[in-house]
Amino acid sequence: MTGRTPRLSRLRRVVPEGRGGRPAETRAARPEQARGGKPRRRGAQPKVVALGGGMGLSASLAALRRITGDLTAVVTVADDGGSSGRLRDELGVLPPGDLRKALAALCGDDDWGQTWARVIQHRFQSQGDLHEHAVGNLLIVALWEQLGDHVQALDLVGKLLGAHGRVLPMSAVPLELQALVRGHDPERPDEVDTVRGQATVALTPGEVQSVHLVPNDPPAVPEAVDAVLDADWVVLGPGSWFSSVIPHLLVPDLLDALAQTKARRVLSLNLAPQPGETEGFSPQRHLEVLGRHAPKLALDVVLADEAAVPDRDSLTDAAKRFGAAVELAPVARTDGTPRHDPELLAAAYDRIFRMHGRIGPWR
Repeated sequence: MTGRTPRLSRLRRVVPEGRGGRPAETRAARPEQARGGKPRRRGAQPKVVALGGGMGLSASLAALRRITGDLTAVVTVADDGGSSGRLRDELGVLPPGDLRKALAALCGDDDWGQTWARVIQHRFQSQGDLHEHAVGNLLIVALWEQLGDHVQALDLVGKLLGAHGRVLPMSAVPLELQALVRGHDPERPDEVDTVRGQATVALTPGEVQSVHLVPNDPPAVPEAVDAVLDADWVVLGPGSWFSSVIPHLLVPDLLDALAQTKARRVLSLNLAPQPGETEGFSPQRHLEVLGRHAPKLALDVVLADEAAVPDRDSLTDAAKRFGAAVELAPVARTDGTPRHDPELLAAAYDRIFRMHGRIGPWR
């Protein structure tokens, strides 16, 4: 475990019937077993895989690295804006930006970790071609070109940074996010248009109806699939719902792995709707659109900030459709901004893993 011990906060449990008609809480009382039925050594840290992208995934990783040293981030690769978009267009590489953010979030709290986190996040300011390029983006792309292997290069960057976990792309090919949006053109509020590009989808003034990837059946990185299958817990979200969270469910091999894994699955909801993508969305509507994109997805726990859920019964009903219990906990920063507090979020995850996991305490 890295960092300070998180403050254990009280969670409010809203427990529906689980899959098969059993109360969800009874599923936690299973023998200590790892994947494949083998006994797990008491005291072992949980294997956790976090799926997402951008600042939402970074928030989750900053919390999770405080409670486990066996952590893998699987990151979306559909970004087409900023430094990442420029490198993608010029060199034909995967967009490195969300991968860089994940690596920075996994850096330790000591001087080494925080120095390297600042270095790879540093953006050049100039009048030339380097303007707004992030140092970490250039480092990652340079290693991809040197080694010719996405995973090996990211592992090497993680080793350099002393990252407390591993970062993997969800696919080894650059992806384009496309969305059907009603009212993307404010002058035609009732028309549905196809909007192309993650950056454009994230800022649309219209209402996103659905998203898909191009190509529509991208190959998953094998190491990412293996990590999901071998995990004790898989965490999805928080983050930009249509451009960072849902895309993982549109990669067939990753979706199959989520269905087949023996891991418990927790969905972490956002603290507030995102202007553009999810303007006006309630917590339960986030679940509804998730279900429309992946109707066979099953979950075990839905985590939400207790202050961000005005209608708890509706959220509970929406979670039931996934077979999930709802856990409410204070996970937001106290400065009034819609950002997660790493220690509070760590405490919430820690409590969920203990309450709902099929393995015993690991600390």
